[in-house]
Amino acid sequence: MRAAVIDLGTNTFHLIIADLSPAGVEVIYKTNLPVQLGQGRINENIITPEAFERGIQALKGFKKEIDTHQVKIVRAIATSAIRSAANGKDFVIAALRIAGIAIEVISGHDEAAFIFNGVKATGVIQQQSLIMDIGGGSTEFIICNPDGPLWKKSYNIGAARLLQAYFHTDPISSADQSAIRNHLDEELADLKTACQKYLPQVLIGSAGAFETFAAMLLKDADLKTLSSASLDIAGYHDLSEQLIASTHAERAAMPNLISLRVDMIVVAALLTNYVISETGLKAISLSTYDLKMGVLYQVWEDQKFDSSK
Repeated sequence: MRAAVIDLGTNTFHLIIADLSPAGVEVIYKTNLPVQLGQGRINENIITPEAFERGIQALKGFKKEIDTHQVKIVRAIATSAIRSAANGKDFVIAALRIAGIAIEVISGHDEAAFIFNGVKATGVIQQQSLIMDIGGGSTEFIICNPDGPLWKKSYNIGAARLLQAYFHTDPISSADQSAIRNHLDEELADLKTACQKYLPQVLIGSAGAFETFAAMLLKDADLKTLSSASLDIAGYHDLSEQLIASTHAERAAMPNLISLRVDMIVVAALLTNYVISETGLKAISLSTYDLKMGVLYQVWEDQKFDSSK
């Protein structure tokens, strides 16, 4: 059985196609496009006409690949930017009418559940852990152990939202950094309470910004072949200080930092630093599997269940 998952993220649209069999999941094609659906007015909960059109054109291209690969099952999952936008329903309608893609708009709770499924599939969850997935519109946290999730929540503190609200100087000023920390103090009080209760030992970063951190720290590693990796926390702290102190031009010249994340990586570093500082976590790991792989594995499990009837 051949299946496709589309992850309609706030910054990037992803397409992954895989063959599903009783033996497991074999990815045969994947691509992504920097649609930047939240560009310009994400904090006003509006998808601008330009972003709207970029998104529809991306889905038209994805539909061609899906048809070329003769996919039988397609799941297209929309998250923060579309679920919170006043014209999000208009985008869903246009996607079906113009691109032939039926979109499921999921809740933040379901988003966190899919992220956990994806991370779990890597085998990286070996102890009490805090999974963190920094999206453009929202950031998800899941406290878990190898037996399953213990607590999870989605917050509207994605990198694109924080960038547009607080990143006003080049490099980012101390005042802007303080404003972000104050905002996180207000937003993440219950996360800190949950961490005090469950005492996670390692921070597991799910794809996105954490792949960028890993690419910059593990210079010789091919992340395309890795499902997970350990990151040196001292090395991460040195890198985050460098990113936060640098100008846009200086970051743009850094190896392994893609253009889409040249500014957002600063906000992602500040958010990650805040979580590490407030929870006292001493270790970081990367999971290259995230929501889209979680959805794919859910499709696989459903097929296994159906085939056993």
